Amino acid sequence: MKKLVVFLFALFLLQVHTYGQQAIFQGAPQIVSPEIHSDGSVTFRFQAPNAGEVRLTGDFLPPDGWMPGSVTMEKNAEGVWSYTTRPLSSDLYGYAFIVDGLRSMDPNNVYMIRDVASVTNVFIVPGGQGDYYSVNKVPHGTVLRTWYDSPSDQYEQKRRITIYTPPGYENGKDKYPVFYLLHGMGGDEEAWINLGRTSQILDNLIASGKAKPMIVVMSNGNVIQEAAPGESSLGLYKPGMQLDGTMDGQFEVAFKDVIKFVESRFRVIPRKSDRAVAGLSMGGFHALHISRYYPNTFDYIGLFSAAIMTDERQASNPVYAGFDKTLQAQKDNGYKLYWIGIGKTDFLYKANAEYRQKLDKMQMPYVYRESEGGHTWTNWRLYLTEFVPLLFK
Repeated sequence: MKKLVVFLFALFLLQVHTYGQQAIFQGAPQIVSPEIHSDGSVTFRFQAPNAGEVRLTGDFLPPDGWMPGSVTMEKNAEGVWSYTTRPLSSDLYGYAFIVDGLRSMDPNNVYMIRDVASVTNVFIVPGGQGDYYSVNKVPHGTVLRTWYDSPSDQYEQKRRITIYTPPGYENGKDKYPVFYLLHGMGGDEEAWINLGRTSQILDNLIASGKAKPMIVVMSNGNVIQEAAPGESSLGLYKPGMQLDGTMDGQFEVAFKDVIKFVESRFRVIPRKSDRAVAGLSMGGFHALHISRYYPNTFDYIGLFSAAIMTDERQASNPVYAGFDKTLQAQKDNGYKLYWIGIGKTDFLYKANAEYRQKLDKMQMPYVYRESEGGHTWTNWRLYLTEFVPLLFK
């Protein structure tokens, strides 16, 4: 009887192992895609022998209005469609296939990133800017997802937050400066750490001596959300762009809960000269107003493609009241860096230009960075690599 039990258990383990291996061998033959060549050009391949047309779309192709451009791929005798790009500069890129009108992921590339409700394959061309976004053989920091109380927002809920601590934090006693990094509309506490490659950028900058070790705090700017989609009690729902409580003052009021949590839970230096705040798009809007709403709190402010705009919700909101007066107070209080970055084709370019005119009129010092391109993660990752080395000097 004992031998029979042992035999049946072994048979069960073999069956589980067989089922577990099925996913590995599905979809034979093995295709390399994307294949990055030594000159920076990239070949994409997709097997679809019965497809009438396969197109490649990606942010490395000339844009089609607001959308990434696309090109038609060529099919060989084995039913494999392929396309080779021109040499690409070193960077992180996203792409997908369009098979007879249906958007499809690359089954031969497991590297994907979610941006709001879209999932995109990614790859990195090395040898330059892309090296900052790669995992290199350097000391690594720690990425923590945890929860904090937010009694200052009207929902009084626990909220999820992502925090990067630099290499050596766990085993040391040193205190660190803090950089609060804010996402854009449709994003959440996962946006900067995934799409923005924050941990890789910080690891590489710190290892090269270009940046001081620091703690980076990435909160969720949507006060109506407990956490990113799939990480809260709301379950698995489709993410969306337009959420309540995003640019109506609630986040700015509740931001003091984030600072209180960080300064009570982590070894930080709780002073103005060791605090920075920056954000992209909606997060740039938040960084602008948080830095003036909480006077003498931040010495470093960064606006990345900032959504500098007003609407009816803001007109009567006390958070945004007396804008010029509080901006003047921020100038008078003093700061070490006010950094503004925007792409030449960004739809927010005009709003940022008008804001700089206001600052010029006030003689309020700032550093201005104008880059190619528009409202894209390509620019925001670039801005992060340039902004971080300027902090806490």
